[in-house]
Amino acid sequence: MSETLAPPVAVPAPSPAPVSGPSAPGRLQSLDVFRGITVAGMLLVNNPGTWSAIYPPLAHAEWHGWTPTDLIFPFFLFIVGVAMAFSLLPAAERGATRGELMKKAAVRGLKLFGLGLLLAAFPFYDLDLAHLRIPGVLQRIGVAFVAASALVLFLRPRAQAWATAVLLLGYWAAMRLIPVPGYGAGDLGKDGNFAAYVDRAVLGTDHLWKSAKTWDPEGIFSTLPAVATVMLGVFAGRWLRSARPPAEKAAGMFFAGNAALVAGLIWHAAFPINKNLWTSSYVVFTAGMALNFLAMCYWTVDVRGYRQWARPFLVFGVNAIAAFFLSGIMARILGLVKLPATPEPVALKTWIVDHAFASWLSPVNASLAFALCFVLFWIGAMEVLYRRRIFFKV
Repeated sequence: MSETLAPPVAVPAPSPAPVSGPSAPGRLQSLDVFRGITVAGMLLVNNPGTWSAIYPPLAHAEWHGWTPTDLIFPFFLFIVGVAMAFSLLPAAERGATRGELMKKAAVRGLKLFGLGLLLAAFPFYDLDLAHLRIPGVLQRIGVAFVAASALVLFLRPRAQAWATAVLLLGYWAAMRLIPVPGYGAGDLGKDGNFAAYVDRAVLGTDHLWKSAKTWDPEGIFSTLPAVATVMLGVFAGRWLRSARPPAEKAAGMFFAGNAALVAGLIWHAAFPINKNLWTSSYVVFTAGMALNFLAMCYWTVDVRGYRQWARPFLVFGVNAIAAFFLSGIMARILGLVKLPATPEPVALKTWIVDHAFASWLSPVNASLAFALCFVLFWIGAMEVLYRRRIFFKV
């Protein structure tokens, strides 16, 4: 997840409620593990030693297409939806009113949006409100979470499925059929697509992603299909909450996941898989990937009980907000702190890479080694919080 995905990601949804069954005596640990693996992946791809030396799978696709890195953000949103099924739905079943739950969701969404702006503005001393980037990963998660909460609370399951289909098909139709001044209809290029046009029309160019300037990967219109990603997670969570046998749950997720992969690849021919545009084919394809990954975690961790290997990811998963936000701050600091050097000062991060890794590794391996050490550092930090039972939630 480079600057396209982030300025990195956290999962805001509450931790899943306890589930019944001998395979899950307390909480759905497989979801925490899945979340933790996603957090670890985010830290790895967001923090190379240098952006000029990266293995291709650890970089985003230039435009159409996908790499493993392009799976990270949709995995987060999918996990948000699964967790909603284990938190929002039980709360409603216990008698909480829709108004109460919607208010809590709105407050959580605003907090996430605010945290995203806070991270974008860091380190504050050069704060320029006229050029502050308004969209962002945390902002998109907050908005998508609130929108999906409204769908879950105010629509029946069948209507939720129809709403999800409308989001995906409507976005496809809008991107293909609505003409953009100067470009016409159906242009899916970086500047000529309808989502970029909406971003420029509403936010101008001063509040968009600075590396692009004329479009934003977490923009306004492309957040609509991101809501669908959350909803597909909600449907998966409902399946996991059902009284079906564990083997049937795992098999169902594998079946649905592979069906979604095929559907996404077929749709790709008409509406290319594209993370920056969050195309409908991308939503379906990445949801299929997420279902398969969740099924593997569920079968391994909750059904078979193999948990020792997952401890590093568990400590990430139960403190995802802390891992995301604090690591983002640290990454900024490493780039901002300058050390005296000749002929000019050098960033602390560059000094560490040069002296600890680049002196004995090739550039691409030195860059990867720094990223791996960054992940290991935060695993250690999250382990300390886990042992002390300190959990940060929004």
